[in-house]
Amino acid sequence: MIKLIIGRKGSGKTKKLVDMVNAATAESLGNVVCIEKGDTLTYSVTHKARLIDAESFGISGYGEYYGLVSGIKAGNHDVTHIFGDATLRIGTRNYDELTAFLERVKKIEDVEFIFTISADKEELPEKIFEIAEIC
Repeated sequence: MIKLIIGRKGSGKTKKLVDMVNAATAESLGNVVCIEKGDTLTYSVTHKARLIDAESFGISGYGEYYGLVSGIKAGNHDVTHIFGDATLRIGTRNYDELTAFLERVKKIEDVEFIFTISADKEELPEKIFEIAEIC
């Protein structure tokens, strides 16, 4: 399952994501992972979640982002949630590439994915809402 937190910069997406990460760690019987660009969430996300800075691994573009996400699951089958902040900054603002990325991610089983998208809902292609739901 894929969920998206959509809104313009400054609309509270990251705060909502942090709250969801912290809630997931309290409820999950497995592991919770949060991917960010930079290290801005270090003191906001509970130490019970695995925090990954995509920049420190040189992750850029949706192909590499998918490799990171699928590698996390392949390396640890106990992962129940993967959160991604700043999705368009890690990938690109190309919405066709975003759609293809989400289609690939959807095939990964037994993980709930939540990504933040810095855009208005109207900017995004309808296909995205067939793949993911808004939370």
